[in-house]
Amino acid sequence: MSSIDLFQNPLGRWFKGGAARPTVRVKELKERDRRRMVKHFLALESRDRLLRFGAIVPDEQVAKYVNGIDFARDMVFGVYNRVFKLVAVGHLAFAPRDASPRKSAATDKERVAEFGVSVAHSMRGMGVGSKLFERAAIHCRNNDIDTLYMHCLSSNATMMHIAKKAGMAIHRDYGEADAYLKLPPPNPGSVLQEAMEEQVAMLDYAYKANKRAAVKWLDRLPGRKSE
Repeated sequence: MSSIDLFQNPLGRWFKGGAARPTVRVKELKERDRRRMVKHFLALESRDRLLRFGAIVPDEQVAKYVNGIDFARDMVFGVYNRVFKLVAVGHLAFAPRDASPRKSAATDKERVAEFGVSVAHSMRGMGVGSKLFERAAIHCRNNDIDTLYMHCLSSNATMMHIAKKAGMAIHRDYGEADAYLKLPPPNPGSVLQEAMEEQVAMLDYAYKANKRAAVKWLDRLPGRKSE
C-alpha cells in the first residue's frame, strides 16, 4: 500500500457510466502558486503550447509570461489533482475598454476581460476547461463586466468546444477566432455561488496540500521506501 492510500478525500467523487472521475474544484491562484504555474506550462506538449500561446514559445518566454502576471489586476484560476499537482490554469486578464477597439465594440462597461486556458493531457475529457471558463464567467458577472472574450487559433478544438458549449458568438478570420459571451448582471445567487465554490476549493486545496506534506513525511521515515 502506498502512502497516498492511507488518506481518503472527504470532499467526495462523482460517478458517470460506472467509472469514477474526480470532482473538479476550481480555486483562485495566488503568488504562492506561481512556481507550480511555471511547471504546468513548461510540461505542456509542443502542440498544446502552440494552442495556448498562439506560437511554440521557448521555455524562457513561458517563464517570463508567468512571472509577469499581475495577481492584483488579473484573476488566475487553477485545478489541482489528487497528488497536489497543478493540472489546469485559466487566466482572466482585464484591460481598459479603450485599450482594444476590437473588444470595446462589444461592451459599454469600463473594462474588458479575456480568458485563456490550458489543461494537462492527463486531465482531458473531464470538463476541466469548461469548469474553469464557468468560474471565470461568474467572476466577471459579479464584477461589473458584461462581456467575456476569448481569442485563439481556429484549430484549437478545446477552446472552440468551450465557446460553442457556452453559446459564445464566434468570428473566424485567417486561421484565428474571436469569441464573445454576453453576461447577465449579478444577483444574490451568483455572488453566493462564487463565494461557496471558492470556499469549497480552498478546503480541497488545504486537504491536498496537507496530504502531500504527510506523504513526504512518511516516506522519510527510516526503513520506508517511496512508492
